[in-house]
Amino acid sequence: MNFQFFVFLKFFALSLTTETHPPTASNHILKTLFSPFRSSYQKMAPRPSPGPRKLKECLPLCIILRNRLKYALTRNEVTKIVMQRLVKINGVVRTDVNFPVGFMDVVSIEKTNENFRLLFDTKGRFQLQRIQPNEAKFILTKVTKVETGLQGIPYLHTDNGHTYRYPDPAIKIHDTVKIDLETSKIVSFVPFELNNLCMITGGHNLGRVGVITNRERHLGSFDIVHVTDSVGHSFATRLSNVFIIGKGSTTFVSLLAGKGVKKSLIDERNAALKKKGEKIEVVA
Repeated sequence: MNFQFFVFLKFFALSLTTETHPPTASNHILKTLFSPFRSSYQKMAPRPSPGPRKLKECLPLCIILRNRLKYALTRNEVTKIVMQRLVKINGVVRTDVNFPVGFMDVVSIEKTNENFRLLFDTKGRFQLQRIQPNEAKFILTKVTKVETGLQGIPYLHTDNGHTYRYPDPAIKIHDTVKIDLETSKIVSFVPFELNNLCMITGGHNLGRVGVITNRERHLGSFDIVHVTDSVGHSFATRLSNVFIIGKGSTTFVSLLAGKGVKKSLIDERNAALKKKGEKIEVVA
């Protein structure tokens, strides 16, 4: 009798332990609600692997091949594609289906002779811009730190996690450097100056493109940069959100169809009605 009672207590304790301590979620998946891309209508989305990009500033390679380019229907098919070493990120073959792809990164598929650059649209969403093979040979990165290391060796850090030694002494923080993907060396740079073309990479104006017109310096606070787009609309943002993409009004990379110009709700509505062939009513 005592032995049966002991067995009953043991199974009862195990059942309580199972109910009060449910299994935790895996670290390889991410709730779609908290993902920065929200490109999947499923409850779960793939979690980007640790790498050169932050979690909120990248797209996993699985989302690009499956949801954006439609080269696969399932994650298993994406794994078969990358394991054949068919996909390159910035000139390097990547076999990790969750490899983080960030702003200005180049995705190359040699078997189909296609090259894409990851950019932002004016609504703050990641978009793939198809580019020519000659443009896929370089990337643009923003300088985040310029220091002198041990034994007096100068070096600089970029926003994609790379470090370059012995850079040009004229390169300063917030400048944009052009990197050759074949040699992994700095080819040229564009200084952070007035009248240079830039793209906004953060804040409410994410994805907009314009020319820098003014810079307000605030000691102990954030510097404010004023930008004017190609149609004359002006806006302001923090200095940390500005990414130089060209000298003067000439851009070094191909932009999306809207050229970084944000439309108002009325303009978007009129464009949608015009596309459908409906008559546009003007309200007085």
